[in-house]
Amino acid sequence: MERVVILMMASLMLLLALTSFPLPSIAVSSCNGPCTTLDDCGGQLICINGRCTDDPEVGTHICTNSPLSPSGGSCQPSGTLNCKGKSYPKYHCSPPVTSSTSATLTENDFSEGGDGGGPSECDDKYHSNSEHVVALSTGWYAGGSRCGQMVKITSTKTGRSVTAKVVDECDSMNGCDSEHADQPPCRNNIVDASSSVWDTLGLDIDVGEESITWSMA
Repeated sequence: MERVVILMMASLMLLLALTSFPLPSIAVSSCNGPCTTLDDCGGQLICINGRCTDDPEVGTHICTNSPLSPSGGSCQPSGTLNCKGKSYPKYHCSPPVTSSTSATLTENDFSEGGDGGGPSECDDKYHSNSEHVVALSTGWYAGGSRCGQMVKITSTKTGRSVTAKVVDECDSMNGCDSEHADQPPCRNNIVDASSSVWDTLGLDIDVGEESITWSMA
């Protein structure tokens, strides 16, 4: 009888020991869900203060009530690049994307031999200037997650709008080499568009830059 009791107590102690170790979690949290590591959050979300939320470096706004980055939500430079005797800021991030994101429109020649340098990053192809295509600053390009998607661009000057396809990155981190047609890094708020986009918006390419708003179409 005493032996049976000892065996029962040993089994109970073993059971308690096993249950005291937490099982590994395979759940993936969504917006504002609990987290301890980056692996706990789904998609492009990251773990900040124990909650899954938007990555300030990417500039997306998937979640509501996302905490601001340490810089107050602004996008800070990630160093500088010296090019032709001038220093240019480099950016991993861009301003947050909203339903009406303010940006600067510039013009790019996406055809072979044009000022865009190599083929487009999204499809490794050149594009005719008659196509409505754009390149987005590095933060908005978001590692290619917007490749092939359509964006709506509205001129603040003419009020006209046009939809265009994202085919390339306007590199905000690198430049001043043959791959970038010897141009400096893009600023972090650029929508670099084909001439047909400018024409449809009723804008003069010779001006060089225009104020616009854009959103996902």
